[in-house]
Formats: sequence, structure tokens, C-alpha cells
Amino acid sequence: MTATPRTLSMGPALLFCPADRPERYAKAAERADAVILDLEDAVAPGAKAEARRHLQTSTLDPARTIVRINPLGTPEAAADLAALAGTGYRTIMVAKAEDADAIASLPGYDVVALCESARGVLNAPAIARQKNVVGLMWGAEDLLASLGGTSSRGPGGGYRAVALHARSQVLLAAGAHGKAAIDSVYVNIPDLDGLAVETEDAVASGFAAKACIHPGQVAVVRAAYVPSPEQVSAAHDVLNAARAAGTGVFTYQGRMIDGPILKHAQETLRRASQPN
Repeated sequence: MTATPRTLSMGPALLFCPADRPERYAKAAERADAVILDLEDAVAPGAKAEARRHLQTSTLDPARTIVRINPLGTPEAAADLAALAGTGYRTIMVAKAEDADAIASLPGYDVVALCESARGVLNAPAIARQKNVVGLMWGAEDLLASLGGTSSRGPGGGYRAVALHARSQVLLAAGAHGKAAIDSVYVNIPDLDGLAVETEDAVASGFAAKACIHPGQVAVVRAAYVPSPEQVSAAHDVLNAARAAGTGVFTYQGRMIDGPILKHAQETLRRASQPN
């Protein structure tokens, strides 16, 4: 019998918090479903040692906390892991994840692999296969930087084709191995309408969560993951019609209804039942 894969289940709105700003820890935890304490890009090189000390004395709930460490194989990552060993935090996000074997060498941790380079995206399927991996996230700007590009988005604000390809690749790799997929951050903080549109697409596409970089984004992300009353009613209607039809495929309100459509309806009701 195949074991059920371990996966990330913390809620849809994950909020990054610089690990060198301990005064923000509790506020971030109050506002989001989970906090990502960031030891990597959000912390200047000269402040990383202090950030690790703050991490070691923090009191956040480990069940709702992810710690982003520096890329594996670097001295900074080794120092991050040494600091983590003395804490209760056991869910980590590996920045610039590329090497599946290196990730597998961290058996004491639940790992969210951040695929944000060309190599990381191409290796996403192998990374997702690792037993200690619970989720995959993709990163747009670092990806484009690794390709020598200058921006992940076009003039209209939408992702460029290569970024969309990477987003899909990571989502498919996670889904193929029963792991959670986390959508990338939306860096235009004041553009809440754009964030809402992008998060609604993430929900419809199958992303389990979206990462936020500002507390003001959390409510928008959460709202996108809650089905509207109309969507809930429609899902109930389809499932009731299926029970009445008693057949595998049937027509309802002019639409062909089969197994996948019923699964969509069931997922809508599952999300509706989650606490907000």
C-alpha cells in the first residue's frame, strides 16, 4: 500500500517576514495563516547572524511557521540549519532549490522547495518526488534573473511566457506527487485588484496557497480562496443532480457533467468548509 504523501496544510495566505525584524513576528502571525520567517533575501548579509539569534528566541507556533533558509551548499545555509537545530521549527523553505539529493539529505525537516532558477524549475519533478518535500513554490523575479532577463512581467502587468511556463511546471510537478503548490508573490503592493485577479487564477488552477509580502495582501488572498455563495449553491446543485441521475455522465442545464466536473464541485465545497 502506498503511503499518503506529506503535504503542506497551513492555509492559503502565507506572509513573509524578515527574520531580523522580531518586532514584526507576532503581528505577522496574527494576520496570516502562516508566517515565512526569511533568513535569505529579506536580510542583509551583515544582519544574518543577528536574525538567526532572533529566530532562536522567538515563540511563534511551529505548526504555522516556515523558515526560509539560504541556498543549500552555502555557508549561510549551514549556519541557518545550525540555528534551527535548537528551535522547534521543522518546516523550512529552501531558497533557490535545485538539487533533489541535497533536499533529501534534510530528513528532519518538512521542506518547501522554492524553485526560482532555470535549473530549479527543470528539476521540479525530481524535487517533488522526495519524501521530505511537502510543497513547491516558484519565484518569478529570481527565475528571470537566472536567465539574464530583466522582468517577469510585460508592459500590461501579465507574466511573460517563460514565467507562465515555469509557474505551470512547478504546479504540475507538485500535483503529480501529491504536494502543495504555492504561487509566487505579487510585488506591486498597492495593486490589490491585480492581486485579486492573479489569486483567483491561482485558486482555479489548483495552487494550495499564495505567498504575500505585505499584511495588506492577506485579506485579498483569503477572499479569493473562499467560494462565493453562488459558487457554493451551484456546486450543491450539480452534486444533487448527479445523485438524482445515478449515471456516470449526464446533462444538466445544457452542460455535460462527468467525473471531473463533480470533483470541481466537491473542491468548491471543501474550500467553503474551511475556517476563515
